[in-house]
Amino acid sequence: MSVMLMLVLAFIIFVLFFNEHSVMKSIEYSREIERLENEIKMKTDTIMKYKTLNDRLKGDRETMERIVRENYHFQRVNEDVYVFDDTSDNAN
Repeated sequence: MSVMLMLVLAFIIFVLFFNEHSVMKSIEYSREIERLENEIKMKTDTIMKYKTLNDRLKGDRETMERIVRENYHFQRVNEDVYVFDDTSDNAN
């Protein structure tokens, strides 16, 4: 009887921890799925943001001009543009 109990216990331990479909692998796969779903959500949000911006750029000249001026530091005639660098060095 004890040999049978030892075999059943060994089989249960093998199934839970050491085979391809173990509990540990299932937990690891669940975490990976959750991480990938979060990444997909972030990427989808970014895509939607850029689609909206692209649609606005196609139809609105003022929005296009504002974005070009902000990102590429363009300026109008007789206009001064001041560019502030946000990467400050606080090594003091």
